[in-house]
Amino acid sequence: MLKNIPPLLGPDLLATLRAMGHGDEIAIVDANFPAEYLGPDVIRADGIPATDMLDAVLTLLPLDDFVEEAAIGMAVVGDAGARPPIFDLFETIVRRHEPAKSFTTIERFAFYDRARTASAVIQTGEARLYGNIILKKGVIRSAD
Repeated sequence: MLKNIPPLLGPDLLATLRAMGHGDEIAIVDANFPAEYLGPDVIRADGIPATDMLDAVLTLLPLDDFVEEAAIGMAVVGDAGARPPIFDLFETIVRRHEPAKSFTTIERFAFYDRARTASAVIQTGEARLYGNIILKKGVIRSAD
């Protein structure tokens, strides 16, 4: 165990987060997401809700402040304007960690394409539909 690191973040995930550079992306996806065949490494988080994983990851991962969209979900198929309840939870978690950022969405297949180029995919046990989010890593600014 380490101090101040959420216990949901195991060694493989911590190593991935540490290795990521500015602009790299990581996907946190639900149990229905086809993660295994996309290409990036899959880090299993069975039984963990996507919202809990998002909260844990954002305790360590800064979001990119050079882009408008740094926390991106999968839009509802056939109704891009729909907002399942999990979207509001994602928005609340993102704003708690990064007040200047908001949660946005992109079309399903665009989300898949973007997840294919992610540093890794964290497959959670999330059962709520559309429990998928991509995070773009930012920088930690020095105090001077």
